[in-house]
Amino acid sequence: MTLVAFDFDGTLSDSEMTVLLGEQCGVADQMAEITQRAMNDEIGYAESLRSRCELLEGLTQDKAEAAFDQVVLRADAAMVIEHLNEAGIHTAILTGGFERGVERALEKAGVTVDSIVANRLPVEAGELTGEVEGPLIEGTKDDALEDLAGTVGVEMADTIAVGDGANDMPMLEVAGLSVGFDPKPAVEPACDTIVLSMAELHGLLEAEGVL
Repeated sequence: MTLVAFDFDGTLSDSEMTVLLGEQCGVADQMAEITQRAMNDEIGYAESLRSRCELLEGLTQDKAEAAFDQVVLRADAAMVIEHLNEAGIHTAILTGGFERGVERALEKAGVTVDSIVANRLPVEAGELTGEVEGPLIEGTKDDALEDLAGTVGVEMADTIAVGDGANDMPMLEVAGLSVGFDPKPAVEPACDTIVLSMAELHGLLEAEGVL
């Protein structure tokens, strides 16, 4: 069996969840600046995520749901996932983004994945608390990938990681095949190969004998 693990924001989706949330409370520009610094490895991911989530304190749950409704998969991403599922490949999403947005995007596209490892935004009295919870705040994607591979019985040599940003580098460095999806310059050295579209990724997976 092979395991293919995708990043979400910037990879499976060209949406940026924290920015969409920030637009609901007028802090999108601040969100985007923090996100860019984190993806270029200028500040630590955990610090950047907490800073972005603090800006969301007081956002109503209804407005958060409206933001998650805007999250969509990029062109051909659903096709890639569907074909991997049909081939019996274990598909996973490892993201520092949020479960709800991932779930909404998959639902709209009519596809499923086998595993989702993501973070959550706590709600109290119908409003976001400004905090964030989950396994991929301090935890890194290499540990998440290794844990998942162990759980499903896949050797690390049989794993494929697909990502674009600095927080994807740990899983790209330990995967059997690391694929940069239009990666940030700081991420390119961790990639075995680079693709610029989901259609190109599909072709790579065919060339590798995965599909």
